Amino acid sequence: MLLSANRSHLLVVDAQARLMPAIHEGDAMLRNIGILLQAASRLGVPVTVTEQYPKGLGPTVEAVSEALPASTPVLSKTSFSSAGDPSITERVSLLRGEGRGQLVICGAEAHICVLQSALAFKEMGLDVYVVADGVSSRSLHSVQAACARLLHAGCHWVTTEMVAFEWMERAATEDFRALAPLFR
Repeated sequence: MLLSANRSHLLVVDAQARLMPAIHEGDAMLRNIGILLQAASRLGVPVTVTEQYPKGLGPTVEAVSEALPASTPVLSKTSFSSAGDPSITERVSLLRGEGRGQLVICGAEAHICVLQSALAFKEMGLDVYVVADGVSSRSLHSVQAACARLLHAGCHWVTTEMVAFEWMERAATEDFRALAPLFR
């Protein structure tokens, strides 16, 4: 199934200041999250951001927080799964009720909070797409293990370009002209 901007919701998981220095290829992950945020903003895809225990891990990194579309909620949690926090589950459920049953997930760490969130939301009946180049962990091995488990559970493993180009649908548009430079 192709992604649709009208049916999608972007969930950015725990891209936090004290965690990022330890993340494998964290700068590349943050760059791709930035592209996803620009595409979401341009194409009207709602975004939700989570922060795992911000008192300990700090706030969302500036590279992400500065790129957020207006009125994007940043919701703190202590459960590893975003679905374990009632305010996040309520937002995802509300957007699903508006026809946004495709949940696109990026962030950290792939094998902990991203994995647990993806599996829980998949179990709730959402179509879950995890962005391979928009997630990472402290080790590459952990990312690979998360990928295998998510695929086995029926989640989709996609790339930033796959998401953006499926959301755009066609080339001869103002949206394409505005977003295409991000991929050069």
